[in-house]
Amino acid sequence: MSVFAYATRRLILLVFMLLAVSIITFTLSRIVPGDPARLMAGMNAKAEQVENMRERLGLDRPLPEQYLRYMGDLVRGDLGISLLNSRPVSENLRHFFPATLELAGVAFILAVLIGVPLGVISAVKRNTWLDHTSRLAALVGLGFPTFWLGIVLILIFFFYLDWLPGGQRVDIAVNLNRKAPPITNLILVDALITGDWALMQSGIKHLILPAITLAIAPMARFTRFTRGVMLEEMSKGYVNTARSKGLHNRTVIMRHVMRNAFIPTVTIMGLAIGFMLSGSVLVETIFNWPGIGQYAYDAVFNLDYPAILGTTLLVTVVFMMVNLAVDILYVFLDPRIEYR
Repeated sequence: MSVFAYATRRLILLVFMLLAVSIITFTLSRIVPGDPARLMAGMNAKAEQVENMRERLGLDRPLPEQYLRYMGDLVRGDLGISLLNSRPVSENLRHFFPATLELAGVAFILAVLIGVPLGVISAVKRNTWLDHTSRLAALVGLGFPTFWLGIVLILIFFFYLDWLPGGQRVDIAVNLNRKAPPITNLILVDALITGDWALMQSGIKHLILPAITLAIAPMARFTRFTRGVMLEEMSKGYVNTARSKGLHNRTVIMRHVMRNAFIPTVTIMGLAIGFMLSGSVLVETIFNWPGIGQYAYDAVFNLDYPAILGTTLLVTVVFMMVNLAVDILYVFLDPRIEYR
């Protein structure tokens, strides 16, 4: 099967996956305790006002009819109106998602640049102090709860040392004095496009603590996983054969072992990207980061049905597309792999 045919089949499956996710999320959002009509009308609203609000939101109709109406709007690209701020959900997602994308992207780069080399060094220097140190660091990184680590970093670097900001994406004064309005809503990208170096500096400073907090756990996983697959590859016969032919150990590691070990490592990287994009709600809440995680938290807390559904569908699409990209990348890493 060609790459195009495989990608087409996966995209078709994505449609059915989104349908299943929408049904599950729609049902769960309707059976949780609480009344969004009461929240929208106000806690002191009269029963008649609440009922009018329920009719206006379409919550007085049977669940199947509500779902069919929602799907009809979704096919036309309408994710509905957020009950929280009365703005289109699609507009909210375009506003909040770039913040999460930027945070998760920087955290992922940190995790890869530090975690993978540590895993390689740990495997090559097995049972040395470097190996023991990297394994201990990975174990500690996995053991730290994300919320605890974020709070500790804020206490140390913001409250005590006053080196780094403890929240938000950029200083308020810098944001007010931007050279140009937002283009992509990615602070670093917009600063690079417009040449706004004050915005760039402020954006980097605000990214450091939340990115480190989000990167620690996947960094530790990358270290442990890379070490494991490297040791497995180094125990295979082709390594001894390559060495017996006179190849330098560094050449064997770089050209043969790492290339084969990188294939399963890419899989865990793809999963990490999806989880970092969808699971950043704790980090965004701690650092008051205006991203999709914070938006989803507010939506659940306020029973904002359209926002909950829109966020869930967006995360599902991103997760599936990342995994599709990883599967396609396999062919370039190992041409022997065939799609079926």
